[in-house]
Parts: sequence; structure tokens; C-alpha cells
Amino acid sequence: MDIRTTPNPVIRWAERVLHRLNARHPWDHNAHFHRWVLRSLPPGAARVLDVGCGRGDLVRALAGRVAQVDGIDPDPRMALVAAERCRDLDGVTIRRRALVAHAETLRAEGAGGHYDALTMIASLHHMELEPALAQARDLLRPGGRLLVVTLTVPRTRLGLLWDIGDALSNPLIGLVKHPRPVRDPVPGPSIPVRDPAWSHGELRERAREILPGAVLHRREGFRSTLRWQKPI
Repeated sequence: MDIRTTPNPVIRWAERVLHRLNARHPWDHNAHFHRWVLRSLPPGAARVLDVGCGRGDLVRALAGRVAQVDGIDPDPRMALVAAERCRDLDGVTIRRRALVAHAETLRAEGAGGHYDALTMIASLHHMELEPALAQARDLLRPGGRLLVVTLTVPRTRLGLLWDIGDALSNPLIGLVKHPRPVRDPVPGPSIPVRDPAWSHGELRERAREILPGAVLHRREGFRSTLRWQKPI
């Protein structure tokens, strides 16, 4: 059973209650993992690619740590918003471009495999899994790191229990992060959304075929993290 889609009336009632609590104490599930990304950068990282940069939040955070940050997003509106928000930052380039097109362009320029880190926050599930991971692998220099935060769908008993835990802890995390209730939320630019197509276990199995040694963890906020370092 998937608590996100089941028609069970008790669960749907609980969902409405939790939704009201979450709306009063909202928190940014993606920005929550920025600290994990920054902590996980390889020592001396100088150039990072953020795939699916959205509004540019992570690009701005990375710009304070590394000399060159490239942000790409295939959505024209998101790329425009990110470029506007990052125009005051040195060493930042934002392009309206999908990962595969970016990789092909760099290969044509003879510049593949030169990123010290490649980040994806809530963007991997918008792409075909194996090709995206392979492109990311090839864009990294030896010793470079792939850092992924992604959504997954529960398909096992453990996945269901973790999903329930996320649903119950979500308003508590919001209360800690945003204790003052929101009464009149100001809407920002909407980010394209898509439901994930794989479970945490499926992601682990498929990723490790392309990225041997990849480390995956279930995390809060309905997220999973993947960390992989390219062999030297």
C-alpha cells in the first residue's frame, strides 16, 4: 500500500490534517540537504555542476565554496529565474540545458570529465536513470564526487514504514525550522514536479551497476541520498 495514493478514508483524513500542519510550518525539503552537499564536497573542489538547478538555491550556496559553478536546467522558466538570482555572483554560469545535451557539448569541446563534483537535488527522478548516472559519471574527473538527493516510491514493508515516519515527522521538522505559523503564504515560482518511478532498493541496485561502491541512505523528507566517488 502506498499511503500517498491509497483511497483509505482514515489515511486521507490524516493526510488533510498533516497538510494543514505542514502549511502552517513549511520547510524547504531540498534546501534542507544543502549542508549535506557542502559537507560532502571533495577537498579542494574548484568546479561543480548542479544538474536541475531550479531557482538556483544550491548554486548560490555552492558559489560561496568553489570558484566555478555551472547550473543547468531544461525548463526555460527555471533557468531564467536562476540566472536572474545568480547574476551578481562571480564564477557562476546558468544554462537552459538538459544533462545529456550538456555532456554532449562538453565532449564535442574536448572538455569532458573535468568536474570536481556533480550535484542533483530532486532532479534525478525527472530523467532516465541509467543514462543520467552514466553521463554524470563521465563528467566527473578522477576523484570527483556525485552527490544526489532524490525522491523514491515505497514498494516494500520497510519503504512503507519509512514513508509513514516521514509523513509524521514532517510537521515536527517544520515546527522546529519554522516555529512561527504562516498565515498568508507568498507563492514563489512553481518548480516542475514529477513522481518518482523507482524505490530506494531499486535505485540502489540499478545505480551500483553503473557506480560501483555508491553509498545510498534513506533520509527525512521523503528523500534518499546517493554518494559516489569516481576512482582515481
